[in-house]
Amino acid sequence: MKVLVLEDNEALQNVIKKGLEKEHFKVDTFNDGDEALDAINNGYSCFILDINVPSIDGISVLQHVRDYFSDVPVLIISSNHELEKIKTSYEKGCNDYIKKPFFIYELVQKVKTLCRQESKFIQFSDDCQYSFIDHILYEKGEKVILAKKEILFLELFIQNIHRVVSYEELEAYVWEGEITNLDNIRALIKRLRKKLPDDSIKIVTGLGYTLSNDVKII
Repeated sequence: MKVLVLEDNEALQNVIKKGLEKEHFKVDTFNDGDEALDAINNGYSCFILDINVPSIDGISVLQHVRDYFSDVPVLIISSNHELEKIKTSYEKGCNDYIKKPFFIYELVQKVKTLCRQESKFIQFSDDCQYSFIDHILYEKGEKVILAKKEILFLELFIQNIHRVVSYEELEAYVWEGEITNLDNIRALIKRLRKKLPDDSIKIVTGLGYTLSNDVKII
């Protein structure tokens, strides 16, 4: 999974990046709010936002994130301990708030919890599981290599395994903000269905796709 980190202290930024990468997250870092804002549609599973950064502050970036994504977790980090700032962050839709200074272990655990990284597999059947850790599909113990967009499609469901993923959300997350069309989306689903048990991916007419009720996270 991919995380966006907005933090203008480069030393802290690097420590956060290394801590998350040790837990197999991919990390993009920014020290400028305007640059981070330009990147929010690039397929992130979590946002870590400092409040006091150049150009656009972290709370404003949070507001823009929530305009696009209602359920992607956002963690606010700040040396500002004012209650009003904390209240505003939660009112704008952050999932958690951590005050500086903090232990990197604490931050990493919060991100893992927000992303439900403790759940390591999607189980499609007794013989077929997808691993969130190594991004590999296992079929009867054999590895089935997935393409990047196939991986991103499956990771959309980590927050709620049976939710409906809209066409717009697929475009924003799987195509990482690039414009696509229904033919490309349908082609992706067709390729992925060939690698999964029958009826694992269901179409919800006019809305998008969901996973079968038999599929679960373990």
